[in-house]
Amino acid sequence: MILKRISILNYKNLEQVELNFSAKLNCFFGQNGMGKTNLLDAIYFLSFCKSAANPVDSQNIRHEQDFFVIQGFYEAEDGSPEEVYCGMKKRSKKQFKRNKKEYSRLSDHIGFVPLVMVSPADADLIAGGSEERRRFMDVVISQYDKDYLENLIRYNKAMAQRNTLLKSEFPVEEELFLIWEEAMATAGEMVCRKREQFIREFIPIFQTFYSFISQDKEKVGLSYDSHASGNSLLEVIKESRVKDQIMGYSLKGIHKDELNMLLGDFPIKREGSQGQNKTYLVALKLAQFDFLKRTGGSVPLLLLDDIFDKLDASRVEQIVKLVSGDSFGQIFITDTNREHLDQILLNLESDHSMFLVEKGEVQLMKEN
Repeated sequence: MILKRISILNYKNLEQVELNFSAKLNCFFGQNGMGKTNLLDAIYFLSFCKSAANPVDSQNIRHEQDFFVIQGFYEAEDGSPEEVYCGMKKRSKKQFKRNKKEYSRLSDHIGFVPLVMVSPADADLIAGGSEERRRFMDVVISQYDKDYLENLIRYNKAMAQRNTLLKSEFPVEEELFLIWEEAMATAGEMVCRKREQFIREFIPIFQTFYSFISQDKEKVGLSYDSHASGNSLLEVIKESRVKDQIMGYSLKGIHKDELNMLLGDFPIKREGSQGQNKTYLVALKLAQFDFLKRTGGSVPLLLLDDIFDKLDASRVEQIVKLVSGDSFGQIFITDTNREHLDQILLNLESDHSMFLVEKGEVQLMKEN
């Protein structure tokens, strides 16, 4: 899938932007706070029906405006045109359309335009709570497996109903608890199996990317823990019910799963330097790209937001070699350092475009 053109109105600090893109590499240069990340976020929105940075849709409307609109004009692998539209008015439900036909469920759109974004916010994958690492798995798997997303939605709905019962001030019948616990267990065990399979297949891809960027300086790994691994999830949830009633919410289940991120045999959260953490995250996301490319029917878009910060020159050079190669499809990259972008363009023989971003305005830069 190639994004040929984008039209943006009143999204964050972008008042009105109309851009045509290169099919290979698109570079956005400018100082911090000018709108580079917001531009990538608009592209992200068209894939995931939400912002990568702010899930409250109305807060992404430009100050003192009542709406935003983002339109993406794509070309599919077979050359056919595709149009994706998103519109949001204050105090109204957002509209999401493909080829002018509105989706009845936003989840039906996920995976249509596969996309991987690498950004400074990824630091939360290491430093943040386990929900960040579960979200990473969810974002990858749901882009190529609709059953996974359906079961995840079913699990969360069943858990919400069970949590309501747990908070009840009046006695609740056993049968009522069992209805939602069985629904949680059925959906949760399927989610767990798919996460386990994903991690098994993902680890060697991730390790290969890390090894290339670090030039074999360190060894890295991943491991997955779940209450559903090797257990009857229904029994685990039932046994926890008394404690859960005291707390008022569900303590056990796949919503507590953990993806352990390891440097050597130890958590990278405890052991990693800034450069090692950044290398780990970039390798993780490039592996995500490669995995989606292998499992899906379409090459994902790759968004790289300020990825060279906190990396030494040798690691920057290795990443430049990677993204300049033929393994990737269409790439969008931002940086405050023009030299990084020029270095990539120097290594790239195919089509590219360079844009200058200043105070929410974007213009194509002419070749010297």
